[in-house]
Amino acid sequence: MSLEIHSTNPVVKAIISGTAPRPAQLAAARGILPLPQTDLLEILVALAGAADAELAENAQQTLLTQDKNDLERIAKSTEIAPPVLAYFAEQDDQPNSVHEAILANPKTPIASIINFARRTSSGELLELIALNQQLLIVAPLLIGAIIANPYRTAEAERRAAETKREFFQKERGAEQIASELRAQGKEAAAEFIEQAEFADSLQETASKSNLSFEDAILLAEHIEVPDSETDDSWLFSDYLEEFYEETEEQRESIVNKILGDLSAEDDEVSGERVAMINRILRMGMKDRVKLATKGDREARNILVRDPNRIVAQAVVQNARITEQEIEKIASMRSVPEDVLRQIAINRNWARNYVIVHNLARNPRTPIANVISILTRLQLRDLQTMTKNRNVSDAVRKQALRLVTARQSR
Repeated sequence: MSLEIHSTNPVVKAIISGTAPRPAQLAAARGILPLPQTDLLEILVALAGAADAELAENAQQTLLTQDKNDLERIAKSTEIAPPVLAYFAEQDDQPNSVHEAILANPKTPIASIINFARRTSSGELLELIALNQQLLIVAPLLIGAIIANPYRTAEAERRAAETKREFFQKERGAEQIASELRAQGKEAAAEFIEQAEFADSLQETASKSNLSFEDAILLAEHIEVPDSETDDSWLFSDYLEEFYEETEEQRESIVNKILGDLSAEDDEVSGERVAMINRILRMGMKDRVKLATKGDREARNILVRDPNRIVAQAVVQNARITEQEIEKIASMRSVPEDVLRQIAINRNWARNYVIVHNLARNPRTPIANVISILTRLQLRDLQTMTKNRNVSDAVRKQALRLVTARQSR
Protein backbone atom coordinates (compact mmCIF):
# COMPACT_ATOMS: atom_id res chain seq x y z
CA MET A 1 0.00 0.00 0.00
CA SER A 2 1.46 3.30 -1.08
CA LEU A 3 -0.40 5.49 1.44
CA GLU A 4 1.11 8.37 3.31
CA ILE A 5 1.40 7.35 6.96
CA HIS A 6 0.78 10.12 9.48
CA SER A 7 1.27 8.28 12.78
CA THR A 8 4.76 8.03 14.26
CA ASN A 9 3.86 4.72 15.88
CA PRO A 10 6.10 2.01 14.35
CA VAL A 11 3.26 -0.54 14.67
CA VAL A 12 1.03 1.62 12.49
CA LYS A 13 3.79 2.01 9.91
CA ALA A 14 4.47 -1.73 9.84
CA ILE A 15 0.81 -2.69 9.37
CA ILE A 16 -0.02 -0.09 6.71
CA SER A 17 3.20 -0.73 4.79
CA GLY A 18 2.49 -4.47 4.88
CA THR A 19 5.64 -5.51 6.77
CA ALA A 20 3.82 -6.58 9.95
CA PRO A 21 3.05 -10.29 10.47
CA ARG A 22 -0.25 -11.48 9.01
CA PRO A 23 -1.86 -12.17 12.44
CA ALA A 24 -1.11 -8.58 13.49
CA GLN A 25 -2.67 -7.23 10.28
CA LEU A 26 -5.81 -9.31 10.83
CA ALA A 27 -6.03 -8.27 14.47
CA ALA A 28 -5.79 -4.64 13.44
CA ALA A 29 -8.44 -5.10 10.74
CA ARG A 30 -10.77 -6.60 13.35
CA GLY A 31 -10.10 -3.73 15.73
CA ILE A 32 -8.65 -5.86 18.51
CA LEU A 33 -5.07 -4.61 18.39
CA PRO A 34 -4.33 -2.58 21.55
CA LEU A 35 -3.56 0.83 20.05
CA PRO A 36 -4.68 4.42 20.63
CA GLN A 37 -7.95 5.01 18.81
CA THR A 38 -6.46 7.59 16.43
CA ASP A 39 -3.77 5.09 15.38
CA LEU A 40 -6.26 2.24 15.02
CA LEU A 41 -8.57 4.33 12.84
CA GLU A 42 -5.68 5.31 10.56
CA ILE A 43 -4.88 1.62 10.13
CA LEU A 44 -8.53 0.67 9.53
CA VAL A 45 -9.05 3.33 6.88
CA ALA A 46 -5.85 2.27 5.10
CA LEU A 47 -6.79 -1.43 5.22
CA ALA A 48 -10.36 -0.72 4.07
CA GLY A 49 -8.93 0.23 0.70
CA ALA A 50 -6.35 -2.56 0.57
CA ALA A 51 -6.06 -4.98 -2.33
CA ASP A 52 -6.19 -7.84 0.18
CA ALA A 53 -9.91 -8.73 0.22
CA GLU A 54 -9.89 -10.33 3.67
CA LEU A 55 -8.18 -7.36 5.33
CA ALA A 56 -10.37 -4.88 3.47
CA GLU A 57 -13.63 -6.61 4.42
CA ASN A 58 -12.68 -6.94 8.09
CA ALA A 59 -11.54 -3.31 8.26
CA GLN A 60 -14.74 -2.07 6.61
CA GLN A 61 -16.88 -4.03 9.05
CA THR A 62 -14.89 -2.73 12.02
CA LEU A 63 -15.28 0.85 10.83
CA LEU A 64 -19.06 0.34 10.69
CA THR A 65 -19.10 -0.57 14.40
CA GLN A 66 -17.35 2.58 15.62
CA ASP A 67 -19.18 4.40 18.40
CA LYS A 68 -20.64 7.68 17.12
CA ASN A 69 -19.77 9.60 20.31
CA ASP A 70 -16.18 8.39 20.12
CA LEU A 71 -16.01 9.40 16.45
CA GLU A 72 -17.26 12.90 17.24
CA ARG A 73 -14.60 13.29 19.93
CA ILE A 74 -11.82 11.92 17.73
CA ALA A 75 -12.89 14.02 14.74
CA LYS A 76 -12.12 17.11 16.81
CA SER A 77 -8.62 15.88 17.66
CA THR A 78 -5.49 17.43 16.18
CA GLU A 79 -3.91 13.95 16.26
CA ILE A 80 -6.31 12.41 13.76
CA ALA A 81 -4.90 11.56 10.31
CA PRO A 82 -6.43 13.46 7.34
CA PRO A 83 -7.37 10.22 5.49
CA VAL A 84 -9.54 9.23 8.47
CA LEU A 85 -11.37 12.55 8.34
CA ALA A 86 -11.75 12.16 4.57
CA TYR A 87 -13.13 8.62 4.99
CA PHE A 88 -15.83 9.52 7.50
CA ALA A 89 -16.75 12.66 5.55
CA GLU A 90 -17.90 10.28 2.81
CA GLN A 91 -20.03 8.16 5.15
CA ASP A 92 -23.54 9.56 4.76
CA ASP A 93 -24.90 7.55 7.68
CA GLN A 94 -22.86 9.52 10.23
CA PRO A 95 -24.83 11.93 12.48
CA ASN A 96 -24.55 15.65 11.83
CA SER A 97 -22.48 16.07 15.00
CA VAL A 98 -19.71 13.86 13.55
CA HIS A 99 -19.77 15.62 10.19
CA GLU A 100 -19.79 18.99 11.93
CA ALA A 101 -16.63 18.05 13.84
CA ILE A 102 -15.00 16.85 10.59
CA LEU A 103 -15.87 20.07 8.75
CA ALA A 104 -14.48 22.17 11.59
CA ASN A 105 -11.18 20.25 11.78
CA PRO A 106 -8.45 22.16 9.88
CA LYS A 107 -6.81 18.83 8.96
CA THR A 108 -9.77 17.75 6.84
CA PRO A 109 -8.69 17.79 3.16
CA ILE A 110 -10.38 20.57 1.19
CA ALA A 111 -11.26 18.12 -1.60
CA SER A 112 -13.26 16.08 0.93
CA ILE A 113 -15.18 19.17 2.07
CA ILE A 114 -15.98 20.06 -1.56
CA ASN A 115 -17.25 16.53 -2.24
CA PHE A 116 -19.26 16.64 0.97
CA ALA A 117 -20.84 19.96 -0.01
CA ARG A 118 -21.86 18.49 -3.36
CA ARG A 119 -23.37 15.36 -1.85
CA THR A 120 -24.86 16.17 1.55
CA SER A 121 -28.60 16.44 2.14
CA SER A 122 -28.08 18.54 5.29
CA GLY A 123 -28.89 22.18 4.73
CA GLU A 124 -27.63 22.89 8.23
CA LEU A 125 -24.15 21.59 7.41
CA LEU A 126 -24.10 23.48 4.10
CA GLU A 127 -24.83 26.59 6.09
CA LEU A 128 -21.94 25.79 8.43
CA ILE A 129 -19.58 25.53 5.44
CA ALA A 130 -20.92 28.75 3.94
CA LEU A 131 -20.19 30.60 7.18
CA ASN A 132 -16.46 29.94 6.67
CA GLN A 133 -15.78 32.69 4.14
CA GLN A 134 -12.01 32.21 4.34
CA LEU A 135 -12.43 28.59 3.26
CA LEU A 136 -14.70 29.64 0.37
CA ILE A 137 -12.06 32.08 -0.84
CA VAL A 138 -9.26 29.50 -0.65
CA ALA A 139 -11.45 26.83 -2.31
CA PRO A 140 -13.85 28.60 -4.70
CA LEU A 141 -15.18 25.26 -5.94
CA LEU A 142 -17.02 25.11 -2.60
CA ILE A 143 -19.15 28.07 -3.66
CA GLY A 144 -20.41 26.26 -6.73
CA ALA A 145 -20.95 23.07 -4.72
CA ILE A 146 -23.13 24.87 -2.18
CA ILE A 147 -25.17 26.77 -4.77
CA ALA A 148 -25.70 23.64 -6.88
CA ASN A 149 -26.82 21.49 -3.92
CA PRO A 150 -30.65 21.24 -3.93
CA TYR A 151 -30.68 20.88 -0.11
CA ARG A 152 -29.02 24.26 0.50
CA THR A 153 -30.74 26.67 2.84
CA ALA A 154 -31.51 30.23 1.81
CA GLU A 155 -28.84 31.44 4.23
CA ALA A 156 -26.20 29.07 2.83
CA GLU A 157 -27.00 30.20 -0.72
CA ARG A 158 -26.95 33.87 0.28
CA ARG A 159 -23.53 33.65 1.94
CA ALA A 160 -22.01 31.63 -0.91
CA ALA A 161 -23.43 34.02 -3.51
CA GLU A 162 -22.16 37.06 -1.61
CA THR A 163 -18.65 35.62 -1.44
CA LYS A 164 -18.77 34.82 -5.15
CA ARG A 165 -19.86 38.36 -6.02
CA GLU A 166 -17.32 39.98 -3.71
CA PHE A 167 -14.26 37.95 -4.64
CA PHE A 168 -14.90 36.11 -7.91
CA GLN A 169 -17.59 37.85 -9.94
CA LYS A 170 -15.10 39.93 -11.91
CA GLU A 171 -13.70 38.27 -15.01
CA ARG A 172 -11.14 35.76 -13.83
CA GLY A 173 -8.22 35.54 -16.18
CA ALA A 174 -5.16 33.31 -15.94
CA GLU A 175 -3.33 36.05 -14.07
CA GLN A 176 -5.88 36.11 -11.26
CA ILE A 177 -6.01 32.30 -11.03
CA ALA A 178 -2.19 32.20 -10.86
CA SER A 179 -2.26 34.84 -8.13
CA GLU A 180 -4.70 32.76 -6.09
CA LEU A 181 -2.57 29.65 -6.56
CA ARG A 182 0.52 31.51 -5.33
CA ALA A 183 -1.41 32.66 -2.27
CA GLN A 184 -1.95 28.97 -1.53
CA GLY A 185 1.78 28.26 -1.96
CA LYS A 186 1.30 26.45 -5.29
CA GLU A 187 4.09 28.07 -7.29
CA ALA A 188 4.47 25.28 -9.87
CA ALA A 189 0.73 25.36 -10.60
CA ALA A 190 0.80 29.15 -10.97
CA GLU A 191 3.68 28.93 -13.45
CA PHE A 192 1.79 26.34 -15.49
CA ILE A 193 -1.37 28.47 -15.70
CA GLU A 194 0.58 31.59 -16.67
CA GLN A 195 2.46 29.84 -19.48
CA ALA A 196 -0.41 27.73 -20.82
CA GLU A 197 -1.65 28.42 -24.32
CA PHE A 198 -5.25 28.04 -23.11
CA ALA A 199 -4.81 31.05 -20.79
CA ASP A 200 -6.24 33.49 -23.34
CA SER A 201 -9.34 31.40 -24.04
CA LEU A 202 -10.51 30.61 -20.50
CA GLN A 203 -14.21 31.15 -19.96
CA GLU A 204 -16.84 30.89 -17.20
CA THR A 205 -18.19 27.55 -18.42
CA ALA A 206 -16.44 24.80 -20.33
CA SER A 207 -17.14 24.01 -23.97
CA LYS A 208 -15.95 21.20 -26.22
CA SER A 209 -12.97 23.24 -27.32
CA ASN A 210 -12.29 25.55 -24.36
CA LEU A 211 -11.50 25.19 -20.69
CA SER A 212 -13.43 26.88 -17.90
CA PHE A 213 -11.90 28.61 -14.88
CA GLU A 214 -12.85 25.57 -12.81
CA ASP A 215 -11.11 23.29 -15.34
CA ALA A 216 -7.94 25.37 -15.07
CA ILE A 217 -7.97 25.19 -11.27
CA LEU A 218 -8.56 21.41 -11.28
CA LEU A 219 -5.75 20.88 -13.78
CA ALA A 220 -3.46 23.03 -11.65
CA GLU A 221 -4.04 20.64 -8.73
CA HIS A 222 -2.09 18.02 -10.72
CA ILE A 223 1.02 20.18 -11.20
CA GLU A 224 3.95 19.36 -8.90
CA VAL A 225 7.14 20.17 -10.86
CA PRO A 226 8.30 23.82 -10.87
CA ASP A 227 10.11 25.43 -13.80
CA SER A 228 13.40 25.11 -11.91
CA GLU A 229 13.17 21.30 -12.21
CA THR A 230 11.93 21.20 -15.80
CA ASP A 231 14.36 20.37 -18.61
CA ASP A 232 13.11 20.83 -22.16
CA SER A 233 16.51 20.46 -23.82
CA TRP A 234 15.36 17.07 -25.18
CA LEU A 235 12.73 18.85 -27.27
CA PHE A 236 14.85 19.46 -30.36
CA SER A 237 13.76 21.86 -33.06
CA ASP A 238 12.83 19.03 -35.41
CA TYR A 239 10.09 18.01 -33.00
CA LEU A 240 8.41 21.40 -33.34
CA GLU A 241 7.09 20.46 -36.77
CA GLU A 242 5.00 17.77 -35.11
CA PHE A 243 3.03 20.24 -32.96
CA TYR A 244 -0.40 20.71 -34.46
CA GLU A 245 -3.98 21.28 -33.36
CA GLU A 246 -6.18 18.19 -33.48
CA THR A 247 -9.73 18.26 -34.78
CA GLU A 248 -12.67 17.47 -32.49
CA GLU A 249 -12.84 13.98 -34.03
CA GLN A 250 -9.12 13.37 -33.40
CA ARG A 251 -9.38 14.49 -29.78
CA GLU A 252 -12.42 12.30 -29.21
CA SER A 253 -10.46 9.39 -30.69
CA ILE A 254 -7.56 10.07 -28.28
CA VAL A 255 -9.96 10.18 -25.32
CA ASN A 256 -11.45 6.83 -26.34
CA LYS A 257 -7.99 5.35 -26.86
CA ILE A 258 -6.81 6.41 -23.38
CA LEU A 259 -10.04 5.23 -21.76
CA GLY A 260 -9.67 1.89 -23.52
CA ASP A 261 -6.11 1.47 -22.27
CA LEU A 262 -7.09 2.33 -18.70
CA SER A 263 -10.16 0.08 -18.82
CA ALA A 264 -7.96 -2.82 -19.91
CA GLU A 265 -5.99 -2.40 -16.66
CA ASP A 266 -8.88 -1.57 -14.31
CA ASP A 267 -12.36 -3.05 -14.30
CA GLU A 268 -13.90 0.40 -14.13
CA VAL A 269 -12.66 3.92 -14.86
CA SER A 270 -14.15 6.41 -12.40
CA GLY A 271 -16.21 9.36 -13.57
CA GLU A 272 -13.66 11.67 -11.98
CA ARG A 273 -10.89 10.20 -14.12
CA VAL A 274 -13.02 10.41 -17.27
CA ALA A 275 -13.62 14.10 -16.51
CA MET A 276 -9.87 14.59 -15.99
CA ILE A 277 -9.07 12.99 -19.36
CA ASN A 278 -11.64 15.13 -21.17
CA ARG A 279 -10.27 18.22 -19.44
CA ILE A 280 -6.72 17.39 -20.53
CA LEU A 281 -7.78 16.76 -24.12
CA ARG A 282 -9.37 20.20 -24.33
CA MET A 283 -5.80 21.48 -24.10
CA GLY A 284 -3.62 21.84 -27.17
CA MET A 285 -0.61 19.64 -27.76
CA LYS A 286 1.92 22.14 -26.37
CA ASP A 287 -0.01 22.44 -23.11
CA ARG A 288 -0.23 18.65 -22.84
CA VAL A 289 3.56 18.46 -23.22
CA LYS A 290 3.91 20.98 -20.36
CA LEU A 291 1.48 19.02 -18.20
CA ALA A 292 3.38 15.80 -18.96
CA THR A 293 6.69 17.33 -17.80
CA LYS A 294 5.24 19.14 -14.77
CA GLY A 295 2.28 16.98 -13.71
CA ASP A 296 1.80 14.50 -10.88
CA ARG A 297 1.49 10.70 -11.08
CA GLU A 298 -2.16 10.82 -12.21
CA ALA A 299 -1.35 13.24 -15.06
CA ARG A 300 1.65 11.12 -16.07
CA ASN A 301 -0.41 7.92 -16.03
CA ILE A 302 -2.90 9.45 -18.44
CA LEU A 303 -0.55 11.30 -20.78
CA VAL A 304 1.92 8.44 -21.30
CA ARG A 305 -0.95 6.83 -23.23
CA ASP A 306 -1.32 9.84 -25.53
CA PRO A 307 -0.78 8.54 -29.07
CA ASN A 308 1.28 11.63 -29.90
CA ARG A 309 4.88 10.56 -29.33
CA ILE A 310 6.04 13.99 -28.13
CA VAL A 311 3.45 14.13 -25.37
CA ALA A 312 4.19 10.56 -24.28
CA GLN A 313 7.96 11.17 -24.37
CA ALA A 314 7.52 14.28 -22.21
CA VAL A 315 6.16 12.03 -19.44
CA VAL A 316 9.45 10.15 -19.05
CA GLN A 317 11.25 13.52 -18.94
CA ASN A 318 9.24 14.48 -15.84
CA ALA A 319 11.68 15.15 -12.97
CA ARG A 320 9.38 13.44 -10.43
CA ILE A 321 8.72 10.19 -12.31
CA THR A 322 9.63 7.11 -10.24
CA GLU A 323 11.33 3.87 -11.20
CA GLN A 324 8.10 2.03 -10.31
CA GLU A 325 6.28 4.09 -12.95
CA ILE A 326 9.03 3.38 -15.49
CA GLU A 327 8.77 -0.35 -14.71
CA LYS A 328 5.07 -0.20 -15.58
CA ILE A 329 5.56 1.92 -18.71
CA ALA A 330 8.28 -0.46 -19.95
CA SER A 331 5.71 -3.26 -20.04
CA MET A 332 2.92 -1.26 -21.72
CA ARG A 333 2.05 -2.13 -25.30
CA SER A 334 0.06 1.06 -25.82
CA VAL A 335 2.95 3.55 -25.62
CA PRO A 336 4.85 4.83 -28.68
CA GLU A 337 8.11 3.06 -29.60
CA ASP A 338 10.02 6.30 -29.02
CA VAL A 339 9.12 6.18 -25.31
CA LEU A 340 10.42 2.63 -24.95
CA ARG A 341 13.58 3.54 -26.88
CA GLN A 342 14.11 6.51 -24.56
CA ILE A 343 13.81 4.27 -21.50
CA ALA A 344 16.14 1.66 -23.00
CA ILE A 345 19.00 4.12 -23.54
CA ASN A 346 18.73 5.76 -20.12
CA ARG A 347 21.73 4.64 -18.04
CA ASN A 348 20.01 5.07 -14.69
CA TRP A 349 17.00 2.97 -15.63
CA ALA A 350 19.24 0.36 -17.29
CA ARG A 351 20.47 -0.56 -13.79
CA ASN A 352 16.96 -1.67 -12.82
CA TYR A 353 16.54 -5.32 -13.84
CA VAL A 354 12.73 -5.19 -13.79
CA ILE A 355 12.77 -2.32 -16.30
CA VAL A 356 15.25 -4.09 -18.58
CA HIS A 357 13.30 -7.36 -18.39
CA ASN A 358 9.98 -5.64 -19.15
CA LEU A 359 11.49 -3.86 -22.15
CA ALA A 360 12.84 -7.12 -23.53
CA ARG A 361 9.41 -8.78 -23.32
CA ASN A 362 7.54 -5.83 -24.76
CA PRO A 363 6.92 -6.46 -28.51
CA ARG A 364 6.81 -2.67 -29.09
CA THR A 365 10.39 -2.12 -27.91
CA PRO A 366 12.59 -1.49 -30.97
CA ILE A 367 14.46 -4.67 -31.93
CA ALA A 368 17.87 -2.97 -31.84
CA ASN A 369 17.31 -2.03 -28.20
CA VAL A 370 16.04 -5.49 -27.29
CA ILE A 371 19.07 -7.19 -28.86
CA SER A 372 21.31 -4.98 -26.72
CA ILE A 373 19.26 -5.72 -23.61
CA LEU A 374 19.28 -9.50 -24.02
CA THR A 375 22.94 -9.74 -22.97
CA ARG A 376 21.92 -8.41 -19.53
CA LEU A 377 19.15 -10.92 -18.88
CA GLN A 378 19.54 -13.83 -16.50
CA LEU A 379 19.71 -17.30 -18.02
CA ARG A 380 16.23 -18.39 -16.91
CA ASP A 381 14.70 -15.24 -18.42
CA LEU A 382 16.62 -15.76 -21.66
CA GLN A 383 15.28 -19.31 -21.86
CA THR A 384 11.74 -17.97 -21.44
CA MET A 385 12.38 -15.44 -24.18
CA THR A 386 13.24 -18.22 -26.67
CA LYS A 387 9.62 -19.45 -26.30
CA ASN A 388 7.91 -16.07 -26.16
CA ARG A 389 5.67 -15.83 -29.24
CA ASN A 390 4.86 -12.18 -28.53
CA VAL A 391 8.35 -11.04 -29.53
CA SER A 392 9.88 -11.15 -33.00
CA ASP A 393 11.70 -14.14 -34.49
CA ALA A 394 14.94 -12.15 -34.49
CA VAL A 395 14.69 -11.62 -30.72
CA ARG A 396 13.88 -15.27 -30.03
CA LYS A 397 16.80 -16.44 -32.19
CA GLN A 398 19.23 -14.08 -30.49
CA ALA A 399 17.99 -15.22 -27.07
CA LEU A 400 18.57 -18.85 -28.15
CA ARG A 401 22.13 -18.03 -29.30
CA LEU A 402 22.90 -16.46 -25.93
CA VAL A 403 21.38 -19.39 -24.03
CA THR A 404 23.45 -21.88 -26.07
CA ALA A 405 26.62 -19.85 -25.57
CA ARG A 406 26.16 -19.60 -21.80
CA GLN A 407 25.27 -23.26 -21.37
CA SER A 408 28.30 -24.33 -23.43
CA ARG A 409 30.52 -22.43 -21.01
